[in-house]
Amino acid sequence: MAMTIHCDIVSAEAQIYSGLVELLVATGSEGELGVCYGHAPLLTALVPGPVRLVEQGGSEQVFYASGGFLEVQRDVVTILADTALRAADVDEAAAEESRKAAEEALANQSGELDYGRASAQLAEAAAQLATLRKMKGRAGRG
Repeated sequence: MAMTIHCDIVSAEAQIYSGLVELLVATGSEGELGVCYGHAPLLTALVPGPVRLVEQGGSEQVFYASGGFLEVQRDVVTILADTALRAADVDEAAAEESRKAAEEALANQSGELDYGRASAQLAEAAAQLATLRKMKGRAGRG
């Protein structure tokens, strides 16, 4: 049996996940990182993107985190996310529409454009779509 670590994924609204995992993969401020049993203590900011869990027994789950923090302690890893969703709950059509709207806003810059807001909207939509692609790619590996 593989060694496990307890994982909690919490958003501002609710606890999304709590359980034992063999591996957690997320995108931190310095790049993608993997956490498993025995990992050194760590605190890092998260960028919007997928969070992949390999649960005890080998099954996988994919979540979307819009940002926040990942903390690793001796026997627990915690993700404190601004927003977190199971990848299956991400609305692909809405994310694609949001991405297109943000790209159009950035392409047609006017005096009233809030560049920061449009850029953040584009980044979040792209991260949601990447999460869905990652989930669909995992499902095809059966």
